[in-house]
Amino acid sequence: MNPELRCPESELPLYAARYQYPLQETMVLDLRDGVGRRGWMTKDELRIIAQWKAPRSAGNMEKNPDEYVEEITAFAFSAKTERARIAVLTNLDGVRWPTASVILHFFHKERYPIMDFRALWSVSLAVPAQYSFDFWWPYVKFCRDLSKRVKMDMRTLDRALWQYSKEKQKGA
Repeated sequence: MNPELRCPESELPLYAARYQYPLQETMVLDLRDGVGRRGWMTKDELRIIAQWKAPRSAGNMEKNPDEYVEEITAFAFSAKTERARIAVLTNLDGVRWPTASVILHFFHKERYPIMDFRALWSVSLAVPAQYSFDFWWPYVKFCRDLSKRVKMDMRTLDRALWQYSKEKQKGA
């Protein structure tokens, strides 16, 4: 797996500025302070994330008891290892690797990219048949290095990658 940016790095700010996601992310961004202060998510907050990232499968997260959501997310936000942070989130019903990446992206103190077919395409990666830590971690490191190189926070970089694919990827 060798991520490679499809566009010149200098164009990333232009794509980020044109970012338009069909669903408002304001509700997701509004959750940051509360989750950060507590160190865990509520089931209602998970519902908002699931609706934003994967509306068709968001109902699956309803199977999670409230206390389970709180315990799993608290563990993910306090875990010492990268693998534990992401993998434990996938134990939640309705949360797979892409949604888990959204949770870390918005709520963990470390910087994480969102794993999305558009962003993956923008860095020359195909969506794998099955996500794994061995796929996710090199993608995280690539995005962190890129973010640092272009002096762009991870949220802005994510918007740029998403928008680039939206404009350039055929058949998406």
